[in-house]
Amino acid sequence: MDRRPLTPISVSRQTLALAGWLVLCFAAATAAVFVSVDGWYVTLNKPSWNPPSWLFGPVWTLLYIMMGVAAWLVWRKGGWALQRWPLVLFLVQWLLNALWTPLFFGMHLLGWALFDILLLWIAIAATIHVFWRVSKPAAWLLVPYLAWVSFATALNFAIWQLNQ
Repeated sequence: MDRRPLTPISVSRQTLALAGWLVLCFAAATAAVFVSVDGWYVTLNKPSWNPPSWLFGPVWTLLYIMMGVAAWLVWRKGGWALQRWPLVLFLVQWLLNALWTPLFFGMHLLGWALFDILLLWIAIAATIHVFWRVSKPAAWLLVPYLAWVSFATALNFAIWQLNQ
């Protein structure tokens, strides 16, 4: 662990970088702005274990914060110059995350959304693996995300099956 004192410039750079990672993570949710969840979704057959709608906002808020902090922790270990592969992998899983909402809610493509979320699960697991080598706390911060996406994958599959 680097124990050198931070200079004012490095503190402001660190803060700006953290803010940037958080903004990026929350940007994945902006896809929801362009789709209507209420109309079509409420007509779907859903399993009895489908969570209430109010739960998704708080869960994703916490997960996006944890994702942003995890990416920042890895970035702090040398930036893009030293952590290119872990950070690119993080961006791949972020993109798959951002694509799921338009596929599922916007285009009503439940099967394609399921394919996307399966790829997302693999990408998150791979990101945890490469983050572990750089920062164990960063890897641990992504574990709840993987757990939630595991649940969401099962839910996506069940909804797809119930509405074919």
